Amino acid sequence: MKKSNNTRAEGNRLLRHPLLRKYAPLVHEDLTAVYARDLRKWLVISPLIGVITGLVITAIAVIILHDLWPPVLGYYLRHHWAMVPGLLLGCLATGLIMQYLTPDPDEHSTEEVIRSYHEHHGDINMRPFLPKLLAAITTVGFGGSAALEGPSIYGGGAIGSWLWKRLRRATSFRLDARDRRVMLICGAAAGMSAVFRAPLTGIVFALEMPYKDDLAHEALLPSLIASVVSFMTLSSFLGSAPLFDFAAEPSFTRHDLVWCALLGLLIGLIGMAFVTTFRRARSFCVNARAPHWVKLTIGGGLTGACGLAFIHYYNGQLVPLGPNYEAVGLILGHAHSSLELVVFGLLKLAATVFTLGAGGVSAMFVPLFLTGGAFGVAFAQSVVHSGSPALYAAVGMAAFIAAGYKTPMAAVVFVAEATGGHAFIIPALIGSAVAYAVSGDASASGDQRLHEVVKVHALQGIPVSEIMQSHVLAAKASLKLREFAAMLSPHTRHEVFPVFEGGKLIGTCSLWSLSHVPPEKWNTLTVRDITEPHIQNVSPQTDALEALRLLLAEDGQPTLLVVEESHHVKGILTKTDLLHALLPYHPDAFGEETEEAVPSPA
Repeated sequence: MKKSNNTRAEGNRLLRHPLLRKYAPLVHEDLTAVYARDLRKWLVISPLIGVITGLVITAIAVIILHDLWPPVLGYYLRHHWAMVPGLLLGCLATGLIMQYLTPDPDEHSTEEVIRSYHEHHGDINMRPFLPKLLAAITTVGFGGSAALEGPSIYGGGAIGSWLWKRLRRATSFRLDARDRRVMLICGAAAGMSAVFRAPLTGIVFALEMPYKDDLAHEALLPSLIASVVSFMTLSSFLGSAPLFDFAAEPSFTRHDLVWCALLGLLIGLIGMAFVTTFRRARSFCVNARAPHWVKLTIGGGLTGACGLAFIHYYNGQLVPLGPNYEAVGLILGHAHSSLELVVFGLLKLAATVFTLGAGGVSAMFVPLFLTGGAFGVAFAQSVVHSGSPALYAAVGMAAFIAAGYKTPMAAVVFVAEATGGHAFIIPALIGSAVAYAVSGDASASGDQRLHEVVKVHALQGIPVSEIMQSHVLAAKASLKLREFAAMLSPHTRHEVFPVFEGGKLIGTCSLWSLSHVPPEKWNTLTVRDITEPHIQNVSPQTDALEALRLLLAEDGQPTLLVVEESHHVKGILTKTDLLHALLPYHPDAFGEETEEAVPSPA
């Protein structure tokens, strides 16, 4: 017992050691600054999004790629005539599901995620979640010209949005309204990462997806964690091998780089023409008065006709229908004439317009990828006469994705990860950059914005309690100015401080006022001497837009105190805080006019 008391006494002496008492607050202050963004919550939330998304995408991949599409494709190859009725049946089922089980049959897939990010603060309606996934399965599984990235991005984004609603009730996470958009992009990245077994692609694509010329920067860390966890979750069931494996040539010449730039130029022009055509067709279908299931059934019949026409002239295993993952090996591993590859690419694009333009539920990442690969091999055979068709296939793939989706970095990373062709990164980067520039602002997505700026009206309805700085440094009126200056930290985020006397709030003092007092007087003057008695304050429930009006008023102060009715200071609000709150919301310009957004399953 005596030994225990001695140990306790030694511990107390250690805790009272002058050096520890001096430096412990500094260490605490530095750690607070390091984790100022509250990164710890994402170490829990992001893996949770990754695991749930990974499990959902694994189920979708198994249903489509293992259970449904292989027997359907085999039947089509044995009975060519079945393509048209098969697509009619599949698209009819999709149309009926979307028309009668969802509130808006034209809102789904990648477009819904982008629109939610820009216009609904990351909120996705979860009621039609399962019907939309079922509609994606019937679209792709029966041969629609699309693949799994649409339901994967939508599914992950919806899961992120749904989890925000559930976890916000847990006070330990301290989630605010801005975090819902972060979790939306985080889930989309996890979905993309899992479906293509390419975590870096998932991260980059999700960050590039909302904009044509910008990134959703705030979602970087959560997306990184969720993408890796989602990839590991799917890999534990289906393996981690590259989705499209083909050998990479170890080197390339300067002449190859010139040809890759030319290929990027051609594909950029083709991509611009395709995207423009697709947007026109999509707008026509959306505005047509026919029932959704009728429009989609017609589109399914035309899609089947594209597959039937191609296989009639080029009888083989290659067909421009379905998810087409097997087509990469067929294009690279079997001999095809350049004309056959060009026709395949054109009919693949036409089938994509008929499937997705009519309202099919998915996205066109893989159709663009395959078309670019077919055009790349044809270019290598007929123009360059190169012995490295895989090089030009990779460049064509990346270039078409960059031109169609306005995601040049994701295009290059995807080619490297999904094909295992890491030696193609530099040529693919050149081709993608040229295609991206040549295709201009034409994008398959009608809801992509050019870049991230802000609209002030986004503050409306947000209470200042969600924006204010809750860690407020206050000062006693009796403090000498030198004592007041010594208590200031380089990490202090505000420049105006509430002043208390006897527990009563009497005004505010500022660093500006302190700087105008000669230092030699700091030992004699007190904080009361520089206190401004006029206090401009608001309640925690005050609308942020009203707070901005007060700050911008002609006689307004640069800072607002957030004070409860009991005169207890809850926080402090500056223009900078409002600007930080604006950046994640409605990133279209102040009054900027954008082209009318036409729903399209990009």
